[in-house]
Order: sequence, then structure tokens, then C-alpha cells
Amino acid sequence: MLSALVKGRWTDFSPSRLRFKPATFRLLAPMLLTVVAAFQRMRTEQRSMASKAAELEMEINEHSLVIETLKDVDPTRKCFRLVGGVLVERTVKEVLPALESNKEQISKIVESLNTQMQSKGRELTEYREKYNIRLVGEGEEGRGKSAASSNGGEGSASKGGAGVLVS
Repeated sequence: MLSALVKGRWTDFSPSRLRFKPATFRLLAPMLLTVVAAFQRMRTEQRSMASKAAELEMEINEHSLVIETLKDVDPTRKCFRLVGGVLVERTVKEVLPALESNKEQISKIVESLNTQMQSKGRELTEYREKYNIRLVGEGEEGRGKSAASSNGGEGSASKGGAGVLVS
């Protein structure tokens, strides 16, 4: 039996689970490990993009709150701004345009990240279909659907209903 440590869990690649003869299994095992590792890497990349986008959304909300607060304040009033870890004294009229500019730039970055996440999601879906990858916890309808769609495909690993189970 061949097992791989994936995300802190052991993933089982036993011949009986994958429906391979032992000799065929010994030949395919390194490829299966490579497929799983690539899939996990893509999932991790997508998750990190989502995490960064959420973090930047929170920054946009903070900028909006500060901008709304400073709009009602006298433009000549002193305010303090953290720039590169240093607290700098400025006036409201100097800080407000900079905050609005930063908010716009962060919004553009979030849009870019969302576009990248969508393309990474499509890439993951194509990869899953190509190698007939099923996630632990997927219902029977997910297995039947992916097996039916892969039977007509040309992938060598997906012929005969064999696939990779990823936790």
C-alpha cells in the first residue's frame, strides 16, 4: 500500500481502492503522487488568493470609515497618519486625498485578485476532470458525474473509472 501525507492527512493510494493490478499500480504510483501534489498546490494558491482578497477588502472598509469620518472635520485640523511604521503629523486636507487614492488602488488590486481566483478555479476544475479527482466527502452524485464525464475523455489515468481520491 502506498500512502502520501497531504495537508496533514494520509491519502490512501492502495491498489484495491484505485482498482489497479499491483504491477500497474507500482508503475502509476509516482504519477498519482505528482497529480495529487499539483492539485494540492493549485488549491493552496487559490486559498491564499482568497485570503489576501478578504484582507484587502477589510482594508478598503477601514479606509472608507476613515474617509467618511474625515470629511466632516475641518481641513486645517491636525491628524496623524502611519507611514511605513512612523507616525506622521499632517492636516486633514493633505491626508484625505492620499486615503482616497490608496482606497482606489486597493480596489483595483482586489478586482485583479478576483479575476485570478476565477481563472485558478477554472484551471482546478479542468485538472479535476482531466485526472478524475474526487475530494473526500463528495457525494455519490459527484462521483457518478465525474466518472461519466471522464469515460469519454482521452486521459490515461481516467480510463476505466480509475481516479485519485484527495482529502
